[in-house]
Amino acid sequence: MMSSIEAFRADTCAWLEANCPASQRGPARDGELVWGGSRVEFLNEDQRLWFERMRERGWFCPDWPTAYGGGGLSPEEDAVLQQEMKRLKCRPPQINLGIWMLGPVLLEYGTEEQKQRLLPPMARGEVRWCQGFSEPNAGSDLASLRTAAVDAGDHFVVNGSKIWTSYGDKSDWMYCLVRTDPQAAKKQEGISLVVLDMHAEGVEARPIDLISGKSAFCEVFFDNVKVPKDNLIGPLNGGWTLAKRLLQHERSAMSKFGDFCLPNHFDLMEIVNRYLPPDRQTPSDIALRARAQSLALDEQAYNLTVQRMGQQARAGQDVSGIAAIMKLVHTEQEKQKFELLVDVMGHRALGWEGDEFGEQELAISKAWLLSYTQTISGGSSEVQLNVIAKRVLQLPDAPKGGAQ
Repeated sequence: MMSSIEAFRADTCAWLEANCPASQRGPARDGELVWGGSRVEFLNEDQRLWFERMRERGWFCPDWPTAYGGGGLSPEEDAVLQQEMKRLKCRPPQINLGIWMLGPVLLEYGTEEQKQRLLPPMARGEVRWCQGFSEPNAGSDLASLRTAAVDAGDHFVVNGSKIWTSYGDKSDWMYCLVRTDPQAAKKQEGISLVVLDMHAEGVEARPIDLISGKSAFCEVFFDNVKVPKDNLIGPLNGGWTLAKRLLQHERSAMSKFGDFCLPNHFDLMEIVNRYLPPDRQTPSDIALRARAQSLALDEQAYNLTVQRMGQQARAGQDVSGIAAIMKLVHTEQEKQKFELLVDVMGHRALGWEGDEFGEQELAISKAWLLSYTQTISGGSSEVQLNVIAKRVLQLPDAPKGGAQ
């Protein structure tokens, strides 16, 4: 007789087999992922079916309470669902930063009214969210942010700007850090977290192009934007604590993108063997193959650690320390991987457009350039090293005047 979790696995596997279209399995090419929101778009009928079937089952947020639109699964059941989706190579039915990052914070810190108002539309894929943290003069030093929210009775008036806001021009709402007490003794103590309507009067999002071409990043400007007081999440001037929680979820979310996007699904060793046939045994070729084998082992170790981290998180264990480490490891590994591919492929990895280069070659060229930006976004590698040293390893600050 099967245990309850074994029965759940069998039922889940059967349901996914019957409801996930074949076209929605395997890596997605550029533009093939569905983003939830008020203007959700589908490239084909299979995308729409997969979206609607998972939505009706509550599996956009499988481990959220059903009262807020989730699937109500236990940590063990959610782990089984993720395992079966990965085994069948099911694509996510939608991408939604609100679910990945803001939702868990709302469940922990939001009022009941905020949970009832904000979570169900998020869980149904009806609202697309973006994050307003970094500013032109407050990136890695986030606590130096200047976007101000001034108390105006029953609402705040927000002025300032944010930068590197992913999909700000396509989003419906933003969760945003603002300065509510410019006189606070410590700059971290005068920050609050609010949510605001991206369609409100005074909000303007401008796309930013990168060296790799068109990008998802935007700069967002606020000109006397009115934000109701009930859109304040957590306590007034208590946003720094919530920001740290959000950033933990952000680092996990950034790692997830590698599971869905085509460049990161290239078989490293297959490409190396294609461009460096085994019969080539020059010293440089041998050195490149050794680099590739080392990176392939590191990538496998990373993937296994991600699985372990997910299981620990579903079991309610604290994974904040390992999450901080994984962001650093993943982005640096990706940069090293694409640097290796450029070395192996030579000029074939330097194409930009045209029929002379294959689709994969063009994708690798852009992914190589993008890999450098990933070591900066979401907290630069240097900042991550400081975070790990102080908050994970709890190392003391270096003595003034230099190391002794």
